[in-house]
Amino acid sequence: MGRISISCLFPASWHFSLSSQVLPRIVIPSLRQLVFIGLVVCLVGLVYVMLITGRGHASWIRKESHFHRHLARVTDVEATDTSNPNLNYGLVVDCGSSGSRVFVYCWPRHNGNPHELLDIRQMRDQNRKPVVMKIKPGISELAKTPQKASDYIYPLLSFAAQHIPKNKHQETPLYILCTAGMRILPDSQQEALLEDLRTDIPVHFNFLFSDSHVEVISGKQEGVYAWIGINFVLGRFNHVHNDGDAVVEVHVPGNDQQEAQVRKRTAGVLDMGGVSTQIAYEVPKTEEVAKNLLAEFNLGCDAHRTEHVYRVYVSTFLGFGGNAARQRYEESLLRNTAARNKLLGQQVGETAESPLLDPCLPTDLQDEIGPPAQKLHLRGTGDFERCRQLLQPFLNRTSENQTSLNGIYQPTIDYSNSQFYGFSEFYYCTEDVLRMGGDYNSSKYGQAAKNYCTTKWRTLKERFDSGLYASHADLHRLKYQCFKSAWMYEVFHAGFSFPTNYKNLKTALLVYDKEVQWTLGAILYRTRFLPLRDIQQESLKAVHSHWRHSFSFVNNHYLFLACFFIVVLSIMLYLLRLRRIHRRATQRCTPSSVPWLEEGLGSPTLPINL
Repeated sequence: MGRISISCLFPASWHFSLSSQVLPRIVIPSLRQLVFIGLVVCLVGLVYVMLITGRGHASWIRKESHFHRHLARVTDVEATDTSNPNLNYGLVVDCGSSGSRVFVYCWPRHNGNPHELLDIRQMRDQNRKPVVMKIKPGISELAKTPQKASDYIYPLLSFAAQHIPKNKHQETPLYILCTAGMRILPDSQQEALLEDLRTDIPVHFNFLFSDSHVEVISGKQEGVYAWIGINFVLGRFNHVHNDGDAVVEVHVPGNDQQEAQVRKRTAGVLDMGGVSTQIAYEVPKTEEVAKNLLAEFNLGCDAHRTEHVYRVYVSTFLGFGGNAARQRYEESLLRNTAARNKLLGQQVGETAESPLLDPCLPTDLQDEIGPPAQKLHLRGTGDFERCRQLLQPFLNRTSENQTSLNGIYQPTIDYSNSQFYGFSEFYYCTEDVLRMGGDYNSSKYGQAAKNYCTTKWRTLKERFDSGLYASHADLHRLKYQCFKSAWMYEVFHAGFSFPTNYKNLKTALLVYDKEVQWTLGAILYRTRFLPLRDIQQESLKAVHSHWRHSFSFVNNHYLFLACFFIVVLSIMLYLLRLRRIHRRATQRCTPSSVPWLEEGLGSPTLPINL
């Protein structure tokens, strides 16, 4: 046996020959070499599994989570499929001061993962419109006739019952939550109204309803619910974050180990209405805060898990809304002008010919304030900076550190790693006239407000008549835009102490093109334990189907590894076969039986086809 020729079904250049002396060392390895090669191949395979498939699994989870979040935003505007037996429903009635509204929510069956919250969204009818109904006046108008409370609420519940499948009524929770209008009533009148609802509603409707489902909530609760609703829609409670998501270190209350937890950064909420202003944001680090200003709660279904425990600072400031602030300002003008005229013997503001100059009104705008017996004539000068200075005393700030409006304590805000959303007047002030809604920039906003204030009233009216402002802007907005722009600026920067270079405030009317009500946060919080009934069933399913789920996301990797090992095993078996053939050929061939070797002839070629 002189030479062995190895040829494959490939081009001719792949044909080569090896001598019998070299062949045993290279092509036909020893058993020890084969074992070593096998161990190396196994090691490489294990490293591949740990690095490639592990990274692929995490990436798959992130991508699927991102896909489902994006899909939820799209399907959220589709009509609700009431024929789906796995769909659950819930009702929240908001009994406000001017009227009451019922909101119908729905959510699919919980997936059994205790780390995730219910996927609650607003129900939509066949026309893709939210299932909402409002009636007037507010329920507080029935304070003297509490026996009519259930008749008052009946149309709302009847409307909701028509949209929810009848077989789902008995498992649909109903919450009736009363706000500002009811808070001002005496406790006896509040209780009389609530008792009528508790007694009569179960007679007419088969909803899941108990005595604790109807109550008067505080301003603090309402603020917490609004904060929960907005952050839920923004996806901030989903702790599977991508590389680009902003995170924050949180010292979770109740965590015995006291280790900082890194999770998605939540958004703070600023809301300025006509009467009050409210601020709510998470306090990530342990800080001494008065209990009446701090809400600490667990959104998860398991009280022993701390991943959904939040500590939120909430404070509501009555009299600091846009309209209430203007009223306080005008009362101050009346009082101070009357005292000055009496002291100096003047008649400033008593007639239109000698008006009081008001820097908080647009240039040359003439206005009248006060009762008929004490009417005061004003004329605007449109001085934005002067208006800001005049409004600072109305913030009622104190010299103490870490205080805001009215001297109320305010926990530290990490301005370099925080985000806030401004609603209601924060949005109207920036968008209706100035057309600057969205990302807030104090210098640009201040310059735009200054330009508006200095513009003559006649020019502003012409622009309004030409439709240059927002469709819902009216003459009242034009008239008091200068004042409200200055008031919003002062509340945000001087009241809440946000620096003028703060870049993470977004003024908005909608979140993902929909209005977010505090009722969403209310039902999310109050139904947080419902997933417990699904977790046990899902965990049993998981035992039987775990292998299928596992195979689904690493299918391609395992298939590749299986093919790889089959090929390696085939090569090793073939090499062993070559080794046996070589040994048998060596045993048969002796020096006397190989005449061509003695004659010095060239060794013949033994073809071996792979």
